[in-house]
Amino acid sequence: MVFFVSLSTNSFAQAQADPVQTGEEQVQDEGAGDPAKGKELFNSLCAACHKRYKNATGPALNGVTDRHERGWIYEWVKNNADLRASGDAEAIAIFEEWGGSVMNNFPQLSNNDIDNILAYVEEPKAEAPVNTGSTGGGSSEGGNGVSNNLVLGILAFVLLMLISVLFLVNKTLRRFATEQGVALPVKEKRTPIWKSFIENQFLVLVTAVFLLLASGYFVYGYFMQVGVDQGYEPIQPIHYSHRIHAGLNEIECKYCHSSARVSKHSGIPSLNVCMNCHKSISEVADASSEFTSVTDEYSKEFYDNEIQKLYDAVGWDGQKYTGETKPVKWVRIHNLPDFAYFNHSQHVSVAGIECQKCHGPVEEMEIMSQHSPLTMGWCINCHRETNVKMEGNAYYEKIHEELAKKYGVEQVTAAEMGGLECGKCHY
Repeated sequence: MVFFVSLSTNSFAQAQADPVQTGEEQVQDEGAGDPAKGKELFNSLCAACHKRYKNATGPALNGVTDRHERGWIYEWVKNNADLRASGDAEAIAIFEEWGGSVMNNFPQLSNNDIDNILAYVEEPKAEAPVNTGSTGGGSSEGGNGVSNNLVLGILAFVLLMLISVLFLVNKTLRRFATEQGVALPVKEKRTPIWKSFIENQFLVLVTAVFLLLASGYFVYGYFMQVGVDQGYEPIQPIHYSHRIHAGLNEIECKYCHSSARVSKHSGIPSLNVCMNCHKSISEVADASSEFTSVTDEYSKEFYDNEIQKLYDAVGWDGQKYTGETKPVKWVRIHNLPDFAYFNHSQHVSVAGIECQKCHGPVEEMEIMSQHSPLTMGWCINCHRETNVKMEGNAYYEKIHEELAKKYGVEQVTAAEMGGLECGKCHY
């Protein structure tokens, strides 16, 4: 697939008049295309295999009018197969350079359509804006030009000076009183408070009991947190943004974690699943695009570099697979103890539980983290509060009716269905 690549030929189809048959010569001004219309055509017909400024499945299109005659480009786009068959040297050279990849013909495109596409791809590459860090308000410390640290330093110095002055004044007054023969009051010596405390056996007993109870409470609380990793947010070898994939692009969770429907485990998607999209997506939109995903923290260069890590791992050089693959050592985030049984398909397919119920708002997470504590108490509370869905399930309808009579309720929860039995989760 070379030059302008394959897509649906029924898009933008239009009837064209043959200048030879009609006798009307259509004059096309070179470089007079509309970039806005060209962008629409490029995104629908060309973007799957071409980029403007870098090679993909086909060559970069920026500068194509410098490399080839415009009339030749018209012929190539409309029917490159016939152009090669005619023995055209340029057409044959391109075909051989790109490994014999065949590009679809686009006879439905007029010369004006092609000019629009060329006008779009020939636009100069926009330079990334330089972030100088200036907010336009002078200083970030309230905009008054004075650092808070400087003010605090001055106040601390003044306080230190006051303490020094008071100490010197007190010392001078004492010396003056001594020289004048004025007797200074002498404080009576009292029994130290710690000694009084030790001599009071009742207070010692109460304090000992209190310390033992407090120690037991904190020790119990500490051991109850062992293995609870709520908030765990490891750095992965390849940065994966759920905010971009599940949020901005609205990719269904189970498209990547497909085994969650039918298996105990949700599974880590293979890199081949990533390449279903990233074969044609080698970079993110820049900050000027309405579809951009870059932020102040994560730039376009950062995301493009992470996509390149994916290509290196799967052995993809932008045009074809090299076979030189590398394993990606993903860091596991959610990890239940071996003695706890959890089945994803039972919750996802049978119960119809949304992924966000346990994993939190993943569509908002730039870096995936463990949202829930995943403790036994947390699971039990969910079973107690979640009503069993009966729609379209005759088995559940029957057992629901019997259990509803047994417990005297209208809606049966997972707990009343046996969700609190030890053997359901521990085996």
